[in-house]
Amino acid sequence: MRALISVSDKSGVENFAKELVALGYEIISTGGTYKKLQDAGIAVIEANEVTKFPECFEGRVKTLNPYIHGGILHRRDKQSHLDQAKELGVEGIDLVCVNLYPFKATIEKTDDFDEIIENIDIGGPAMVRSAAKNFDSVIIVTDVADYDTVLNNLKNNTNTVEFRRDMMIKAFEHTAAYDSMIANYMNGRFNDGFGDYQFITGKKSFQTRYGENPHQKGALYEFDNHFTNNFKQVKGEASFNNINDVNGALKIASSFGDENAVCIVKHGNPCGFAIKESLLESYTEALKCDPVSAFGGVVAVNGVVTKELAEKMNEIFLEVVMAADFDAEALEVFEKKKRLKLFAQGGTKLVMSNDSHDFKHVDGGFVYQNADCICDGEVHNAQQKSELTATAQEMKDLEIAWKVAGLTKSNCVVYVKDSAMVAVGMGMTSRVDAAQCALKKAKEMDLDVSGAAMASEAFFPFRDSIDAAAAAGVKAIIEPGGSIRDDEVIEAANEHGISLYFTTVRHFLH
Repeated sequence: MRALISVSDKSGVENFAKELVALGYEIISTGGTYKKLQDAGIAVIEANEVTKFPECFEGRVKTLNPYIHGGILHRRDKQSHLDQAKELGVEGIDLVCVNLYPFKATIEKTDDFDEIIENIDIGGPAMVRSAAKNFDSVIIVTDVADYDTVLNNLKNNTNTVEFRRDMMIKAFEHTAAYDSMIANYMNGRFNDGFGDYQFITGKKSFQTRYGENPHQKGALYEFDNHFTNNFKQVKGEASFNNINDVNGALKIASSFGDENAVCIVKHGNPCGFAIKESLLESYTEALKCDPVSAFGGVVAVNGVVTKELAEKMNEIFLEVVMAADFDAEALEVFEKKKRLKLFAQGGTKLVMSNDSHDFKHVDGGFVYQNADCICDGEVHNAQQKSELTATAQEMKDLEIAWKVAGLTKSNCVVYVKDSAMVAVGMGMTSRVDAAQCALKKAKEMDLDVSGAAMASEAFFPFRDSIDAAAAAGVKAIIEPGGSIRDDEVIEAANEHGISLYFTTVRHFLH
């Protein structure tokens, strides 16, 4: 039996090779892997002894040779293949252990195109694909984490076709993700990120019990280990819908830096938000916005949940609490709630991955775009259009309202007072309806909107929403501007003594 080992990530490779030798394998290797194994005192054959041809072109060609690929690819169940292998002097290779040149690490550390090109693996993917294609006879190993599994199967005579098939699938996933990364990088560098093909690849983080509904299957896939590093299931199991809701709450709560932001979400939309002196106060104020919708909702806490906050949260039924982390005493409190799910990131404040691009599924494909960014400067640099200037607190409220509006389904209008959301209308076909729906809800909740700041993520096409806001007592408004009737909107704000700001940036979210 022979094994070919040629790895970029050399962690654990010495022990793996030693164990294979003990099981009766001859080891073939190349380049740095060959040297590392040889230095460790492991009997190893250099690849050029097998290929009968030296490595050439500065190592660009090492294993692209019939003695290598013939040894991997010939079928052991066909006598004609065995006869031809014997005739050609091709010896079988029964295990291939390859992981690829570090293309991702290279593009993260340098913009030098020559260096980047040299870190595109050619022979490696070819060997991986050859071994995967012939999985009926050959074991393909592409992940350091699989070394022990492979050895255990060999030692326990459980090297079954089903096991090799699993390794084959993993190998093709490995090369597909690798080639996709290269293609996307090249399109990003030369085609502004929008080439003829767009490849979206993610690694499965975990399977959900079902999808959006019980008759659908679902799973969470991640980019760059984001969820592996930043999503800990502290209590309970995340469902498909939980993940969507957590994402909505997390985006809003984490967009306020180190502030004590708390966001409550129901079905992906915010029904409560506040920033106060403490997280407990923030949650208490956020809950006032719409406690009815908050029942069974998802809460994102931009900080560490304490016992006191946990006790307050336990007063109603919540589906999920997502926080930077939880105190041990808080976890004890939450144990009383059997249906509550807790997720943490393991830090002191919430973080987002800040993906550079965004996409949405449509029937038969997907639309793809640069990710939207709601920058802090949009409010501070907004153009004052009114005669009246907002106070410092009103500017803070405008900032909160603007960010929440930009991260909420359009059409959306948000009202914020004293750093707490007091009304929100979202997902409406009419901006007037969104504004009026928010005010109607606030009235039902007995919330005083007078003195509030209001934000709309897109321009007001008519002055009627300004008139309605004035009737409710709104004192400051922020919107993108850009309507052909902007002058009428500005005139209305001045008539009512409202400070009005245009950001010139629209944030539709559909």
